[in-house]
Amino acid sequence: MRQRDYYFDNAKILLIFLVVFGHFLQSYIETSTFISFLYKFIYTFHMPAFILISGFFAKGIYEKGYIGKITKKLILPYILFQIAYAVFYYFLHSKDTFKLEFFEPHWSLWFLISLFCWNIMLLAFSHMKPKIALVIVLFAGLVAGYFDWISTYFSLSRTIVLFPFFLAGYFLSKKDFRALVQPKAKLAALLVMLIIAIGILSFPDLNEKWFFGSKAYSEFKSEEVLGMFQRAGIYMVQFVMTACFFAFVPRRQFFFTSWGRNTLYVYLLHGFIVRTFRGSDLEDYVDQVQAIPLLLVISLILTALLSSKFITSLTQPIIELKWSKLKQAAHRLRNEYSSPG
Repeated sequence: MRQRDYYFDNAKILLIFLVVFGHFLQSYIETSTFISFLYKFIYTFHMPAFILISGFFAKGIYEKGYIGKITKKLILPYILFQIAYAVFYYFLHSKDTFKLEFFEPHWSLWFLISLFCWNIMLLAFSHMKPKIALVIVLFAGLVAGYFDWISTYFSLSRTIVLFPFFLAGYFLSKKDFRALVQPKAKLAALLVMLIIAIGILSFPDLNEKWFFGSKAYSEFKSEEVLGMFQRAGIYMVQFVMTACFFAFVPRRQFFFTSWGRNTLYVYLLHGFIVRTFRGSDLEDYVDQVQAIPLLLVISLILTALLSSKFITSLTQPIIELKWSKLKQAAHRLRNEYSSPG
């Protein structure tokens, strides 16, 4: 059995923690200048890096049964969680009518639809020369902002705008990642991150939604021509910051490394907790004490909990449509209670 690469598991668990932390921070970006800066800084790389890793592990696109596998892994959970979120919002907001939509992804579920589409889109771009393919998809991402109908419907805007990161990941090799963790590369990455951090602080009015890839240029109330150049600048920052992030990912195994196998569980489940947090008394309390460390601790605990064997075993039948984790847990329990002494 081939040993897992700890580097990528570490990268995934660090990124999913930042996803959770960023979603908690979002409640306070309008009231705190520092939180607004921190939020934008995180969003310069955490989703692009996550998408890039997804592309890196999509190299089996031409293997037999691959399309069926990703359909089961992404589309079926999407349908189930769309229903779950519809029910959740109905009771959370005490709505009078129950509304179920399958073509407008609830909140974070856009990633499942886009990830499925990115895998399919590889069939058209994987045989091209990397530079040519990336130029085409980057240009498509820049042009997409001119069309208002390219929106959140079926996650179309994000699918087009963020595809370059997925395609770049597909074309990368392990050798490329090893080059990033060299001492000289780390020193350069540290300098670049400092420069970008200063840049973000220098432009406090920068709309964080530029990093989402889900909005047409017209929604930013700016010149359409300038919108294209602004997105080009955002692309540059995101690619550079993504490289900087990978320069600092540790390569050895830690106690949290194995959690990197369960990032899909964290991604799908944490939204219910974050949405409940927003508008609650706890949200007001954190706002009053300005306790970023508290949000940090909550995010760490939540990431650890949702990555745990207990939670993944309980929710695997819904998320992966499998029972293997429950069977393994039951087998371990039987062995413990049947062993002598």
